[in-house]
This record gives sequence, structure tokens and C-alpha cells, in this order.
Amino acid sequence: MSSALDNDIKYLPGVGPKRAELLNKELGIYTFGDLLYYFPFRHIDRSTIHHIAEVNGEMPYIQLRGRFITFTTVGEGARRRLQALFTDGTGTIEVVWFNRVKSLQETLRTGVEYLLFGKPTVFKNHYNIVHPEIDVYKPEQAAMGLTGVYNLTEKLHSRYFTSRTIQKLVATMLEMPFVAHIPDTLPQTLIEKRRLLPLSQSLVAMHKPEDLQTLQRAQLRLKYEELFFLELNILRYVKRSGEKAKGLVFQRVGAYFNDFYFNVLQFPLTEAQKRVIKEMRRDMGSGRQMNRLLQGDVGSGKTVVAFMIMLIALDNDYQATIMAPTEILATQHYETIRGMAEPLGVKVALLTGSTRKRERDRIHAQLQSGELQILIGTHALIEDTVQYHNLGLAVIDEQHRFGVAQRARLWQKNVIAPHVLVMTATPIPRTLAMTVYGDLDVSIIDELPPGRKPVTTIMRYEKDRDKMYHFVGQQLRQGRQAYIVYPLIEESEKLDLKAVEQGYDLVRETFPHYHVAYVHGRMKPAEKDHQMQLFASGEAQILVATTVIEVGVNVPNASVMVIENAERFGLSQLHQLRGRVGRGADQSFCILMTKYELGRDTRHRLEVMTQTTDGFVVAEEDMKLRGPGDMEGTQQSGIAFNLKVANLAKDGQIVQMARDDAEEILTADPELSSPMGKALDARIHALYDKQANWSQIS
Repeated sequence: MSSALDNDIKYLPGVGPKRAELLNKELGIYTFGDLLYYFPFRHIDRSTIHHIAEVNGEMPYIQLRGRFITFTTVGEGARRRLQALFTDGTGTIEVVWFNRVKSLQETLRTGVEYLLFGKPTVFKNHYNIVHPEIDVYKPEQAAMGLTGVYNLTEKLHSRYFTSRTIQKLVATMLEMPFVAHIPDTLPQTLIEKRRLLPLSQSLVAMHKPEDLQTLQRAQLRLKYEELFFLELNILRYVKRSGEKAKGLVFQRVGAYFNDFYFNVLQFPLTEAQKRVIKEMRRDMGSGRQMNRLLQGDVGSGKTVVAFMIMLIALDNDYQATIMAPTEILATQHYETIRGMAEPLGVKVALLTGSTRKRERDRIHAQLQSGELQILIGTHALIEDTVQYHNLGLAVIDEQHRFGVAQRARLWQKNVIAPHVLVMTATPIPRTLAMTVYGDLDVSIIDELPPGRKPVTTIMRYEKDRDKMYHFVGQQLRQGRQAYIVYPLIEESEKLDLKAVEQGYDLVRETFPHYHVAYVHGRMKPAEKDHQMQLFASGEAQILVATTVIEVGVNVPNASVMVIENAERFGLSQLHQLRGRVGRGADQSFCILMTKYELGRDTRHRLEVMTQTTDGFVVAEEDMKLRGPGDMEGTQQSGIAFNLKVANLAKDGQIVQMARDDAEEILTADPELSSPMGKALDARIHALYDKQANWSQIS
């Protein structure tokens, strides 16, 4: 790429050392190239000049041509503001500035014709514009067309940096000769195949498009490029690891598996469960390491599948382990698996941060000797003191809650890396799954066990609280149990939320004849377990809790989930909480308590919950609303997409297109050793060498 792109930003006319320091610290702009790739977050059409007489509340932004009539300074010191009256002959509108008052007084004049651009708002029944962009009117600049709007920080605003400041700096750079000669980073064959704009033309159009169609073509080009190199990097690793990663060969499906399947299992497996078990059996007998992602909605039977796969490891004289993110979830797995393992004579243990030293020493000794066959636990499993006799299978549940380094340490517990099964109860949208988990084979349990009824989800406002309590009381009188979940532990003055401690008192007053348990994340593990056990055993009929019960609680008799301040929760979290009910044969209900005044996105999020119980639909909507940054904890996992233009939630077709092209290139040139391949390899290194090699960890 042109060396001019590497020039220090301080050498761009209009920047200098002081501005350069601000751009470095606030926006990460160090070079000409950084500024060129700092794209507007939206574009505004400035091709039209409006009349003041036609201004209404429907207009997000307006451009006016006219003159100032008066200027007035109001207030003193930090509260001083400048007010002006602006006219275009069809009417007048007030203009207000709260900073830069002195410099504006010195530069603005009455009687001079200006172009004024800004957002009209209503104040005391009159329209005004606060901090508009202002230019002396010149006929050749009157129709500016599509203009980029740039994100800025508070500190930049305080130093009088505006979006217009960035516009002017970018405009200065775009006039430099080197911009028209920036070499392309994609092969010409792909540019022609996908009818893409050249890179130099696309970069100019992102900042200063001739029209909407050109802007859209520039966005397509840059989205495709980002996604193409991302997919090429992932797929190249997948092909290499597929060739190199030898695995333990599990040849037998023996006594443990068959005894459980024919004599212990008390319900028939669903067809989906049978299908994914066959997929995993095939993996583990292939001679290659299994790296498989098991997706399944809450209640779909992933734990049974994982246990049966562990039994195959045991049948081949290897040990198995499950790592869960919390003690609650690890304990839940332990109780479930111990119950299934006892009739088989399989030895199971639980290891967490709360395990006492004597018990811990005993587990370590039995694990190293091979006497202990299945170990379940939290991150305590990856401590150096935990040594397996012959670990053959590692199951990682809700894996996005573990960091890359943590998971890698589990791999190192055997000379030949164990087979790896990654499980998640949060369905992952297809476009994200094939990118984030590009090196994993995916198995999906897409049906619930027979007899499960979909949870009915309803939204209720504060005025409906008495009706909600009446309904919960009806369920309790029928012998059912209820969860009531709050977002905070203690009352907050800043946030108008129902705090769990106050909620606990309120629920006890409302339901005086029922036993109410109480749990939150700050409790000591022993007290937390005691309270949870009260609810699980049925001794307590109501559990008041924070989101600590999001995963790992299985109480089939619970038929009601009330979520207070539901507007404060994300879709994925709401879906996980809803999954705590509907685990028995009775009809269950999820009640979303919320305030009446909701933003459009928030209302849409809650309506999605009332319209579907399909976790994959919920995940798609969640990704559209939030983007992929937080999905499956990719940030915690060390995955850095660094996408400036593409959006994995909305650009699924481009993802597929880029992936298809990357696969085609790697099929023809697996080592990227051709002249074109070497150029692509160099670009991959330039883009990704500074990032963690996350693709090596499942």
C-alpha cells in the first residue's frame, strides 16, 4: 500500500502537533491511512435548502440560507450563551450556542449571507437550532450533497473539534495526488467477479459520495474486503489444523454406553439428540481431534448428550471432564451426571474454588491414578495441580464465559490433546457461528423432548402489578413455584430499578403464607447453595433472585418467571431466564414487568420475547439490535473482528459471498504460494499479526 498512508497525521495541513496528539489519544488516528479509514457513521443529504416557513417536527436536519438579524449574549461565566435570530425572508428561527461564544461574536456578522445546517428542536413552542454548522454562502457550495457525520469523543467536543473539523481534514487529504493511486488489496479477478469498485474510489466515496448509489457501492466493496480477509484467515487455519491435529481414536462403544442407553435412560432420545451423538461418535473414531460446537436451546437435552459422549471416552479407558463458568452450574451438572452415573458404577467428583483442601487432595490423587473417571468443575480444573491420568474428552459449557488462555490450558492436560465438545444454550446466528467458530464443526439439537410445552410470555406494566401478583398466587395455590428476578442487589439512586433486597421484603409481604428464598451473587457460596436448595426441594415456593439463576437451576415444578425491569435486560439474557421455567409437563409463564415509556428498540426487544420461544430467532434479533461484539462473549474470548464497515448481523449474504470466494482460492492454492496467494498472505499478516491467534482455541 502507498507509503503516503503511513505519514504521521501531524503533517497533514490543518493538524499540527497539538491536534495530532488529540487525534492519537481520542480516535486512534496516527497516520494519513488511519484518517482515511475513519469513516462517517452516517451521511446527511445537504442537497436541499429549506425555507424557515416549512420547518416542522418531522425534519431531522435542515439547511437554511439567510442572514442573522440580531445577536444577544445571555448569562454569565460558564452559563453564558449566545442567542441569534436568523431569517431567510419566509420567517425567523432562533439559533443558540453554549460554547465558543467569544470567537463566534468576533466572526459572525449581521447582514452577511450564510448557509446554516443543523437539527431543529422545539423550545417554549418555538423552533430553534443549537450549535449549527455555519458557512458564508457561496453559490458553488450551496448544494453539498451527501455529507459524512463522524463520531467524536466528549474531550474532542470540549476542544472545539466538530464533525465539520474532521470533514475539512479529510477533504484536505482527499485532494492529495496519492489518494487516486492507492493500490488495490483484492485480486483483480475478485473485483471483476463481484463487480466491485476499486479501493481508491471506494475510500473517497465513503467520505464524499457523489450520490447514494455510489455510497452503497463503496460500502459493499469495503464490507466485502473486510469479510473476505477475515474468512480467508479463519479458513486457512481450519484447513491447516484439520491436516495436523491428530486425535485419540475411540474405537469402542462399549458396556458403559450400552448399559446406560438400554437400562438406565428413562426416556427416549429425540431424533436430534441421536443425530448429534452419531456425529460425535464419527469424529472421535476418525483419528482426528474432535472440535465440535453443540448448540441447543434451553431444555433441549444437551447434558444427556454430553454424558453419553463421556461414556464413550470411558469405554475406551479415558477420563472425561466438564468445565462450567459458575459454581452453581458446575454443581447442577454434578448432581445431574452423578445421578445418571451411579447405576453404572462410574466415579464422578466436583472440583470448584469452594472445595476444601482435604477433599481437593483426595480428588487430585484419584484423578492422577485413574480411579476418578469424570471430573466436573469450574476454572479450578485448569490449575497446574490438577493432573489427569489420561484425559480423553473435555466438555466446555457456556464456553464464551472463559478466556482463550483458560481454555487452552485445558487442552494441555494430555500429551495428545483431548477431544473437545463446546456447549452453549444460547443459540448463535448462522453468520456469526461460521465466523466466530469457523474452526469448529457444528451440531444442533433443534427439537425439545416430547411433552414440553412452549412458555407463554406476556408483557405487563407497573399498573398491572396487582393482576400479576394475583396470577402468581393462583399458580402457587395449584402447588407450583415461582421465580422473581431483579436486575440489582441494592437500591440505586441513579437507576430507577427494583432492587432485589427491597423486592424480597415486598414479596414476603405480598405472599405471607409462602416460604420465600433469596439469592444473589454477593452471597457466600454455602448460603447461596442453601437458599437454592430450599427452592429446588420445594420447601420454598418463591425464589427472589438476581440473574445469578440465569443458568444452572433446574426446578421442573417452577411454572412462573417474573422479570422485574425487563427493559434493562438483553434479549439473550431474557431468553436464558425464561428457560428456567417450562422444564416440566405443566404450562409455564414468563411475565416481563416494565415501565410504560419505552424506546422503540426496547419495545421491539420485549415484543420479540412475547412472539417467539425459538432461541435461534431470539439470537438473530439480539444480534441485529446489539451487533456481534457482545454475542457469545466474543470480547472476553479474545476475538477481535475490528470491522469498520461490515456488520455480521446484517451482512449475512456478503459473509457467505466472501467465504465462498475464500474457500475457492484456498482449494486452488492451499498454501497461498502463488503470486496472488503471496499478496493475500502478506495482507493477512498486516491485518491480523497484532491480534491474538484466537482461532487456535475452540
